[in-house]
Amino acid sequence: MDKSSVKKVCVDDFALRKRFSYGTVMVDLESHKIIDLIPTRNTNEVKEWLSKYPNIEVISRDGAQLYANAEERSHPGITQVSDRFHIIKGLTEAITKYMIRTFPARIEIPAVSAEADEILKLHNINNRKERVSFAHQKRSENMTVNEIALLLHSSVKTVQKYLMLDPDEIENRTIVKEKKHLLAMKQKQNEVNEARALAKKGVPIEEIAKTMHHTCKTIQRYLSPDYSVEDGHYNARIPGKLAPYEAEVIKLRSEGMTYPNIHKIITEKGYKGSVASLRMFIQKERIRNEAHLSQRETCLDYQSKEYIQRRSLIQLIYKGLSDVKTITKTQYEQVLKTYPVITELYAAIKEFYEILYSRRDERLETWLEKIENFNIPELQTYVNGIRIDINAVKNGIKLKYNNGLAEGSVNKIKVIKRIMYGRNSFDLLKAKVLLHEHFRCEFN
Repeated sequence: MDKSSVKKVCVDDFALRKRFSYGTVMVDLESHKIIDLIPTRNTNEVKEWLSKYPNIEVISRDGAQLYANAEERSHPGITQVSDRFHIIKGLTEAITKYMIRTFPARIEIPAVSAEADEILKLHNINNRKERVSFAHQKRSENMTVNEIALLLHSSVKTVQKYLMLDPDEIENRTIVKEKKHLLAMKQKQNEVNEARALAKKGVPIEEIAKTMHHTCKTIQRYLSPDYSVEDGHYNARIPGKLAPYEAEVIKLRSEGMTYPNIHKIITEKGYKGSVASLRMFIQKERIRNEAHLSQRETCLDYQSKEYIQRRSLIQLIYKGLSDVKTITKTQYEQVLKTYPVITELYAAIKEFYEILYSRRDERLETWLEKIENFNIPELQTYVNGIRIDINAVKNGIKLKYNNGLAEGSVNKIKVIKRIMYGRNSFDLLKAKVLLHEHFRCEFN
């Protein structure tokens, strides 16, 4: 082909061997045709490759500085365009990292939903029948398994198991536990009665023990008039390794600290248990608190609470409220009222969308200064990246070009690689890709 005729292109990298080696593809923005591929994304080699196309005027790319440097060195003063999708993606990733670092997985807010207490009870894993019924109800309302899992604060696998069960055939775990306890007491009472009946007939203790397969000591306890089949340990808490640290664990968890971090703190103070024990303890505490919900409601200073998944708030970064089924409008408004910083971040995202698609790059500097005032490290890193590549970002706002063609071409290359089962050299891959482009253009 005539390399001097190529004027406007977009470039992107693609995996030759994922996480090990990458190549670079070039697509003509005017003909929408893959022009060339090279088996590297090294700055010097990309620079030499681009130099072979002397009349390039515009290059669209993602935010990678290795391509920015190669383009500047091969064609000084060229118009570089930073892809809008990657600019937005960088911002959403920065805010997502900040929210994960700052907020717990479940964010507490004052209860605003009419069914807040019912949802709170569903978080109790002992209420299995109600949880299964709730999962079936929400599935019938076209909720996804992931969305149901968020509402129940369960794993996706647990919800999938719930959906395979019949709610009418499930007994409440608390009731089942009580039934087992009563049955055990009945069996024990039968044994005591049998031992006493044999003793009344004059059978020696040793013979009774042999007949009933118990020790002599056990038979002596059965024969004592003060013996009771009631288990004094039933439903009683047995203090374990965590006992000295329980109050601190509850306090740290209520502040949103993750279990591994709590484990690290109390381990330094002498705790010898596992992280899993912390999770189990908090779950039991939650169940114990929920069991006393009615008593708490009678207190004058009691304020009902509910929890919103952090994941739902992260989804709102790039989705509309109507598209996120795990949070209602009322809950969303309460979150914004309780955590004003989230309100400001959502407003900043909306303003950035307006700047990006208004073609008015003069508003960018003001927006960057506003973002810097948040003093959030993740956003500061993002702003620094934008400032380094400021001209290309402004061109991305002003000009119509983007990297969509390159992204589509990378998918096309992946398909060809899959058809070849990965058993190909780069030269063969390049020949197949370019030959495919040639025939596509011939038939068009």
